[in-house]
Amino acid sequence: MVADIVALVSRQGRELQRYSSTGGRIVVGCIPYRVNGKISCSDDIDKAMEVLVISSQKGNGMMFPKGGWELDETVKAAASREALEEAGVQGKIERRLGKWSYMSKSHNIFYEGILYPLNVTDEMAHWPEMQVRKRRWVAVAEAKEGCPHQWMIEALDRLLNRLKRSSNKR
Repeated sequence: MVADIVALVSRQGRELQRYSSTGGRIVVGCIPYRVNGKISCSDDIDKAMEVLVISSQKGNGMMFPKGGWELDETVKAAASREALEEAGVQGKIERRLGKWSYMSKSHNIFYEGILYPLNVTDEMAHWPEMQVRKRRWVAVAEAKEGCPHQWMIEALDRLLNRLKRSSNKR
């Protein structure tokens, strides 16, 4: 479903940004996904699932929406906000995939990254960062190949394994 949103703008600035005990930013995000059709066995999940990737503002590579976790919001609210601002999607935030430490590309410091699965229910026709980011639904294999962040690929593997386990229980 493609929906429209009227007056939403991206948060700007870092006044409310959370930082780790080592001084690095704490960023949160999500892996927006959808499953097309009915899954008959766990092996089918790789074929039935698509993930939504976005370009960075500089246009390099494919990644999942993520950004700063601010003091006035819960971690899940921050992940949901980033998905809406950067990718124009909303949905159900599921149980956390994990927390990773990674080196900032622009600063010589480790950041903490937290990712959640987002089962997408709504895709906006217009969203705050649509002028600076491209979004695209891709197969899992293509997302893994094009993502420059190993920690995001690891999170995607965790999501796949979780979905495979849950489909085996059915």
